[in-house]
Amino acid sequence: MTRQLILCNCGGSQAVDPEGIAKATGLSCSRVHTALCTREVARAAEFIAEGEVVIACQQESAVFTALAEEVGGEVPGFVDLRDRAGWSDGSDATAKMAALAAEAMLPAASVRALDVQSDGVCLIVGAGAVTLPLAGQLAETLAVTVLLTDAEEIPARRDFDVVRGRLKRVRGALGGFEVTIDALQQVVPVGRGGFSLSDPQDGGISSCDVLIDLTGGTPFVQAWDKREGYLRADPRDPLAVARLPFEAGQLVGTFEKPLYVRLEEALCAHSRAGQVGCSRCLDACPTGAITPAGDHVTIDPMVCAGCGACAALCPSTAITAEDPALGELVNRMQVLATTFSRAGGSAPRLLVHTAHGAEMIRLAARFGRGLPADVIPLELRTVSGFGHAEMLAALAVGFAAVTVLASPTTERDALDRELLLAEAIAGQGKVSLLNVVDPDDMSDALYNAEKAEVSQDTVLVMGNRRQVARMAAKALNPKPESPITLPQGAPYGAVLVDTNACTLCLSCVSLCPSGALMDNPDMPQLRFQEDACLQCGICATICPETAITLEPRLDLSDGALRQIVLHEEEPFACVECGALFGVKSTVERIMEKLAGKHPMFATSSTARMIQMCDNCRIQAQYHSQDNPFKGPDRPKPRTTDDYLSKRRDH
Repeated sequence: MTRQLILCNCGGSQAVDPEGIAKATGLSCSRVHTALCTREVARAAEFIAEGEVVIACQQESAVFTALAEEVGGEVPGFVDLRDRAGWSDGSDATAKMAALAAEAMLPAASVRALDVQSDGVCLIVGAGAVTLPLAGQLAETLAVTVLLTDAEEIPARRDFDVVRGRLKRVRGALGGFEVTIDALQQVVPVGRGGFSLSDPQDGGISSCDVLIDLTGGTPFVQAWDKREGYLRADPRDPLAVARLPFEAGQLVGTFEKPLYVRLEEALCAHSRAGQVGCSRCLDACPTGAITPAGDHVTIDPMVCAGCGACAALCPSTAITAEDPALGELVNRMQVLATTFSRAGGSAPRLLVHTAHGAEMIRLAARFGRGLPADVIPLELRTVSGFGHAEMLAALAVGFAAVTVLASPTTERDALDRELLLAEAIAGQGKVSLLNVVDPDDMSDALYNAEKAEVSQDTVLVMGNRRQVARMAAKALNPKPESPITLPQGAPYGAVLVDTNACTLCLSCVSLCPSGALMDNPDMPQLRFQEDACLQCGICATICPETAITLEPRLDLSDGALRQIVLHEEEPFACVECGALFGVKSTVERIMEKLAGKHPMFATSSTARMIQMCDNCRIQAQYHSQDNPFKGPDRPKPRTTDDYLSKRRDH
């Protein structure tokens, strides 16, 4: 059954063109209603009972959801056309409404999830004056242990446990916290009088499902407000403390933890042979969910808050975002741009925002000018992971400009870096960051922005992040005269070799994680393919001659896809068999430094071995007087005469 779009002009406050929307989207549109949530609610019930409908009203979604339960119909879909398009400066918003309606018809993306079990084991840390009363409130619903950080007297009640000590380290998240406690003293509940405590011990390890921090000091975890199961309040704020029992009580049961990112360890360029290369994700992760694990990194899904910065910064696509996946996001942007154009619009601008931005848009529409008719909003769970590949893809599929609307909780470090990179590739005025808190300021900035034009033919971008970025960059720069200069830290670039210093030891080749640096088994050559280079820096770090430097740039020519020779030399011919091996200049340099000067190569015969290939050198050593492969002389075989002579001697 084809989904039907149910339209309403909200009491005549907006102009809706059902024919224009239907023509651009191919959807079946109802007539325009005036008060679908009140006077015409019976008609809404009929639509819902028929099934497969999307109602163009987000504000009253709760009313229509309850109506679906009453009539026994399927809960309808919802799309906000009024606040995002209809309530604006009075310009014709039909093209924008059509684009938003088409996007709303796309199937919802599914995200992998992990089941988390919390049994209500709760640890409360802080001074006794505030922790003990809170423990008394929670003891009926949770299994509570109080870790006292002061000398407060131990209470006589035993419906919750009390220990004294110093919380040293916290790991994990909801349902799986692991804590380490120093100076741990436990209650000895035997004997008369008050309870006594055991002798203090360091290194006590325990676990809990929920951790309540009432110390008032530095949080025990990074980005504590993003760590699920970690509750924190200022002990001097009675209202904040009073909210904790309710919040903690909601953290018991089985929960779904979304797996926001996917890690392909084999692609990770963190390190090789102990040489650290890329650390972009480690530096950017606000929660500390990413840690080194040998040659690659590992991600704790329980600690990950899903900001997406790691996926945006990862040069090798070892980390990819799942909420949403890149392909799904590109598809959404393409549907928005193509539908807008099909409905008669031109040069649309994309506004990427979070739920905070959606509320600003609603306020700006209700009490101000709303959004311009050419600004199409795209709501994401977070914008920190909207990197240069996504920005370039948006421009390539038909948007004239991209604006990212930050919220007070947006992680800015990765986003700022990605904006600079996207601007370097796309050019000035194509991408921007809007960081305002007032809805009117948001509207003014968008209305006053310089109008951009779509200067290239739209293209279909696909593949991983590097492939999408390259395809989009080629569409935006169809005739590049030279490689595009990029800011430091960019994941694209060239390897420059000082040929006077390079000895062709090929250490860089053996450690290059992406295979951008290669050798030639038939010739002493160092080869390079620029398109594969991640600019991780391992080659420059491992080079014993410091002959390698990196140049961040983006070469869009076909030459970047081919192997080129960075350095080559003449091979040396073995003085015995004539086989080519090694590098002639290196062999001659070794001869100059060692022959006749080093004790191992003091004679002409031993010095000659330097000029031999492996096979000939082994043969020469084996037959030499001081053969290093020679073992001790074999004992003389014993005969019958030897045994008889020994007997006669006795």
